[in-house]
Amino acid sequence: MSFRHLLLLALGILAAAILLSVFRNPTQVISPLGKLGNPSPTEKPLKKYSYKSLKTRKSQEGKITIDKILKDDDRFTSYRFFFTTGGKRVSGLMNVPKNISNLPVMVLIRGYVDQTIYTTGEGTRRVGEEFASQGFITLSPDLLGYGSSDKPSSDAMEERFQTYTTILDLLESIKTLNEALEKQNLPLARTESVGIWGHSNGGQIALSILEITGATYPTILWAPVSKPFPYSILYYTDDANDHGKALRKVVAQFEAEYDSELYSLINYFDWIKAPLQLHQGTADEAVPQAWSDILYDTLKEKEIPVTYYTYSGENHNFNTGGWQTAFDRGLSFIKKELGLVQ
Repeated sequence: MSFRHLLLLALGILAAAILLSVFRNPTQVISPLGKLGNPSPTEKPLKKYSYKSLKTRKSQEGKITIDKILKDDDRFTSYRFFFTTGGKRVSGLMNVPKNISNLPVMVLIRGYVDQTIYTTGEGTRRVGEEFASQGFITLSPDLLGYGSSDKPSSDAMEERFQTYTTILDLLESIKTLNEALEKQNLPLARTESVGIWGHSNGGQIALSILEITGATYPTILWAPVSKPFPYSILYYTDDANDHGKALRKVVAQFEAEYDSELYSLINYFDWIKAPLQLHQGTADEAVPQAWSDILYDTLKEKEIPVTYYTYSGENHNFNTGGWQTAFDRGLSFIKKELGLVQ
């Protein structure tokens, strides 16, 4: 038999095998190329940042280390500290009270600050020093791309979502805080007694963290951004040099591949278990009062414990007369919720 006849015979047998497979199971055709015929779909890289995916994510314990002294006060000492998230190093400002031990911890999450003027602890410095003066260790992460931190993702949307994973990993890393304090002969912390303070976009991050974790960290919110994503970022594009053109393009590309509803905090308020205290200035131009009014009503409707204070004529930073009152109310709230007072 010639080579040509052998080749035709082999092809005939292969065709018969395929036809037999179809006859036996008409809904499934087995490719003669095996696995190459049915490549598995590629996982979308930002899917892991949806709220439902983050809820199942295991937070990473990145050991806290204490670096140089930034300020030495009669009541506290300020240090630069570091921890890790996703293999990247993040810097921040830590305040440690003097001559007191068994200290509760406050995690302070700032709002937006222009990178060109940013220094470690910017946006939380005053509130951190006040909490430290009242016997709290405070941790203010710079976030990726700020201070002495490593760079964030080059993807603008992922950079935003990395703020959630950074705070989640910082909260997990508090387990290592006493090891770092002990190495420096500093007072130790009550690592099970943790509260959160968040301002502006930091308030949005705080709300997201409470949703994702379902934890009961008592949380103070100063003028939090609480509108749905991506409106919550597009709202602030007016002042950009291009009036938001570049950002709108990024958002459009994101929404072409992902369901933005899965990345919007307003859809997951039901997951919050923590007590909240909400503060809002009536003259706030960055976060309109109506946003906090709606947030308060929504939280109350969902039976989430929340107290709401408004400040007549006060601006976004509470620096026209209401700052100390807002802080004192927050301090009393945190002390009560952490069981520091009767």
